[in-house]
Amino acid sequence: YGFINTCLKSLVVEKYGEETWEKLRLQAGVQDSFLTFEVYKDEITMQLVDKACKVLGVPADLVLREFGKYFFEFCKRSGYDHMLRTLGGNLYEFIENLDALHSYLSLSYQAKMLRLWFCLFFPQEMNAPSFRVEKNEDGSMHLHYYSDRRGLCHIVPGIIGAAALDFFNIEISMKIVNQTEEEERTGKKEHIVFLVTQNPVFPCKERKEFSSSSQSLVDSERQSETQLNKEDLEKAKNTTGDRGNSVCPVRKSHWKTLRGIIALGKGKLLRGFDPVYPKSLWIDTKTFCNGLPFHMVFDKELRVKQAGVSIQKIVPGLQTMGISLDQYFRIVHPEVPFTISSIQKFINSQFVFQTRREMMPESWKQRPMLELRGQMMWMESLQCMLYLCSPLLRTLHELEERQMHIADIAPHDVTRDLILLNQQRLAEMELSNQLERKKEELRILSKHLEEEKKKTEALLYAMLPQHVANQLKEGKRVEAGEFQECTILFSDVVTFTNICAQCEPIQIVLMLNSMYLRFDRLTTVHDVYKVETIGDAYMVVGGVPVPVSTHAERVANFALGMIIAAKGVQNPVSGNPIQIRVGIHTGPVLAGVVGEKMPRYCLFGDTVNIASRMESHGVPSKIHLSSSAYQCLKYKNFEITERGEIEVKGKGKMHTYFLIRNKTATENEIMGRP
Repeated sequence: YGFINTCLKSLVVEKYGEETWEKLRLQAGVQDSFLTFEVYKDEITMQLVDKACKVLGVPADLVLREFGKYFFEFCKRSGYDHMLRTLGGNLYEFIENLDALHSYLSLSYQAKMLRLWFCLFFPQEMNAPSFRVEKNEDGSMHLHYYSDRRGLCHIVPGIIGAAALDFFNIEISMKIVNQTEEEERTGKKEHIVFLVTQNPVFPCKERKEFSSSSQSLVDSERQSETQLNKEDLEKAKNTTGDRGNSVCPVRKSHWKTLRGIIALGKGKLLRGFDPVYPKSLWIDTKTFCNGLPFHMVFDKELRVKQAGVSIQKIVPGLQTMGISLDQYFRIVHPEVPFTISSIQKFINSQFVFQTRREMMPESWKQRPMLELRGQMMWMESLQCMLYLCSPLLRTLHELEERQMHIADIAPHDVTRDLILLNQQRLAEMELSNQLERKKEELRILSKHLEEEKKKTEALLYAMLPQHVANQLKEGKRVEAGEFQECTILFSDVVTFTNICAQCEPIQIVLMLNSMYLRFDRLTTVHDVYKVETIGDAYMVVGGVPVPVSTHAERVANFALGMIIAAKGVQNPVSGNPIQIRVGIHTGPVLAGVVGEKMPRYCLFGDTVNIASRMESHGVPSKIHLSSSAYQCLKYKNFEITERGEIEVKGKGKMHTYFLIRNKTATENEIMGRP
């Protein structure tokens, strides 16, 4: 389920950061997010674990153990701690009831999420693992772990260890003492045996409270013992001895302990509870079979000795006492052979029986087979096994498929309530699933919208300065600004008019596009602002819209790059590289946004006119400088030659210069190459 992969992502992000997850995810080739209720391929999870080992440089067993700990906390944060906490009063009872809880948790999808707790990385089509626990005389335990999948057993110590510390305040160590493949179960199963040893872990404050509480309890017990007769004292001592051997006991408060040793009836304090049994069973056979309509009793040879009335009605063959039970049923869970020894071995597990199709009446042949779920109890005096069970039905639909009715189930059987409640829960889960899918769709749409927004902003920022564009987006008026000193550049293509006369329009477009792409890249390299292009004319400015002291150097380096870049653009008429003229002038300008339909950021002032004259009175493949531009560059490591006085249209005589090269920058640096 996506719940597993989401947990793994959360672990990596929380402990190692978002960048590590992104690296891990890309190497594994998986998506960034997972739907909680979605079933994903097992390979995705295994790939994530494998890449986590390589990226983090940690062995697989440590990764899986760490994941087990984190997965327990993840389940708690998801709201399942109360359900898990009720499994048992100590660690032994907790583990002993894992299989039983798993059976109940399969009733709804929400339960299936928690079912992951037991499936431990197992995909939907795989069977969940089974747990069997044995007490040892020294207080330790042997935990038997059976699984269809291999190599994932190291998750178990992580989860069990975290549960022991959180629920029972004990610290455990788990060591693999045996690892085999068993043929006893259906197919080959991995069978891992863990040795579980434990030590109580109390904070200093709790340890003092526990000590004082224990002393108070001893004092009260001494006073009480004087009131007990010898028989009661002996009985209490024996009971205490039995309870003292329990594995992983929970530390109880003083009052909880007192409540636990009060014997109702006699009004005396006892240390345990002894049930009272009648000398004979006060229930007749007929009432028993009607009151428990789904039960069966069979001996060591699996011969049926007794059966409830409802199961007889569904499986008429059971009315013939002495028939073999395995002829009519097969064991679905746990996956063990149908023998009395195998059943006794897993007697603490919930057993699921399924009817055999070939032994059912004709009316059942087209229906889904009936499954029974219940508890096995060995009756030593009779050398027989009692199977107390109920129909395993999850929804009203399953009930109808088998043509059964609520009335077929005993009134005291909670299966009635589970079917009705689960029907409502499934509808809620379906709604929740739909909401999560819609949420994921909205997240994807939002992501796409953000990408499109960035594209739009990039296009807008290419047309207008960023701060100007942001003001326009906010609906603000952009005031014109005066810049005391900036450097403006104009360029054009030599003999462009003749080229246009001899070429197809598409050839002109391709030539200009090739040239402008090169020039546009250089604007980014030298951080100058492209004002506009008109035909073959290209205009840039340094120091506008953001004033900088190095505006002249930036534009000069950009101009040198233009001359080099133009050599890579082919003249469609002659086939030779094109030639450009470049003119540069430095001075004050006024800048502002003009128009509403297609607003442009324009420059105004005599500086613009003089820069244009420098370009039009220039020389092919040369960079023409005005005297003001020369003054800004003459001490900046540029090689500049004097052109002298020339007649400039509308300006009279002007002293101008040619920019040759940058003395300190290489061609690669000018072009922004690595």
